[in-house]
Amino acid sequence: MKFGGTSVATPEARMASALRVVQAKEQGYRPVVVVSAIGRRGAPYATDTLLGLLREIDPTVEPEARESDMMIACGEILSSVIFAHTLKTLGHAAAAFRGGQAGIRTDGVYGNARIVSIKPTALFRACEAGTIPVVCGFQGVFAPEGMPGSELTTLGRGGSDTTGSALGAALGAEAVEIYTDVDGIKTADPDAVRHAPTLRKVTYDEVAEIAHLGAKVVHPRAAEIAMAYNIPLWVKNTFTEDPGTVIVPREQHPGRRATGVTHTGKLVYLQFDLSGTSAPDRVALEARIYETMARYDVNLFMLNISPNSTGFAVPRDQYPLVQDVLDGLVIPLEGSVFLFQIGGASREVEVQAQLLAPLGTVRRIVASLVEGCAMVSFVGHEFMQQSGLFHRVLSVLHEESIPVLQTGDSDYSLSVLIPESETNRAVRTLHDRFGLAEVV
Repeated sequence: MKFGGTSVATPEARMASALRVVQAKEQGYRPVVVVSAIGRRGAPYATDTLLGLLREIDPTVEPEARESDMMIACGEILSSVIFAHTLKTLGHAAAAFRGGQAGIRTDGVYGNARIVSIKPTALFRACEAGTIPVVCGFQGVFAPEGMPGSELTTLGRGGSDTTGSALGAALGAEAVEIYTDVDGIKTADPDAVRHAPTLRKVTYDEVAEIAHLGAKVVHPRAAEIAMAYNIPLWVKNTFTEDPGTVIVPREQHPGRRATGVTHTGKLVYLQFDLSGTSAPDRVALEARIYETMARYDVNLFMLNISPNSTGFAVPRDQYPLVQDVLDGLVIPLEGSVFLFQIGGASREVEVQAQLLAPLGTVRRIVASLVEGCAMVSFVGHEFMQQSGLFHRVLSVLHEESIPVLQTGDSDYSLSVLIPESETNRAVRTLHDRFGLAEVV
């Protein structure tokens, strides 16, 4: 049973969550609890607040990833101890466990570690003794070779969902239940579609897709782990009796129907002009661009590759990094030197051009820039296979005078890049025109 930040944010919320756990125990289960940090941005023990304590010392000095992990892991440690004590006040034995104490081992990548193994011996012993384990979400440990101790690592944003799902797999759980402040997975963000209905059953594939495309109900890794181990995964509301959404394998939910409309905003789109380059040079340049983005862990959306260009969207908060890395980048290839330029020529680009001039011809690779973008995605279970569907989506948006800047698709979704100011209108329009209020 995993409880998110809003489910442990106040004494009243923690009591409601604790009563859920007690109810499960009284029904004959042996519940294992995973908790997020208390509250969200602005709350004194929230992850962003703790990280802010470091950054406010000197905003020009970025904290080391190792120290950041140690700092933000404190939020879950506080939360687990407080939640365990809340259960004790209700007359039930409980014990708090850090990720490492719960047996979670990771690959040692600070800030975005992946779980490599779980040995939940301590959790099994607690359950057998009638004690409810309360585990810190979002964290594990890495044991460097030759070192006497272990290093604390965190699993990245949404990592508590991953902890819950992974522990469920390691423990052979009956189910994994993720508790939040909404009734389940909805057909659209309620902020955009006020009365968006709750889906009662969706597939792991669909949840992973909508999570990757911007929905924040379940982390995609959590869905992928549950799918790999065939564990029923539920999303429920801590504060209501709504039955929630169950996530199941694809074969348990046949049928052609739309799932929902999701979106992610605050994007910047870059399109690199590769016209005039030879085919081998174009391939080499594309490879260097995407290798560089991967090296700096930049999230890419709406990838577009053609014979004359390549492009992608990046989150606005990562764009300064992208600009710093790519603007003025020099790539020497056999017989040619290429200089990257984002938008108008910056001082860095001009300085590089002057320094490279003695080498001969320097070819500029210019990237056009479109800021203030959002990606809206139409997601469906086998629904995407219908002929003419993309034409229908584009026609609907055209009728509403919503500009489409770029398109993309996958087996489960169709995505359009639009001006950010049109996001909610595009979501509402697609939700309404494709009858998503009736899918449940």
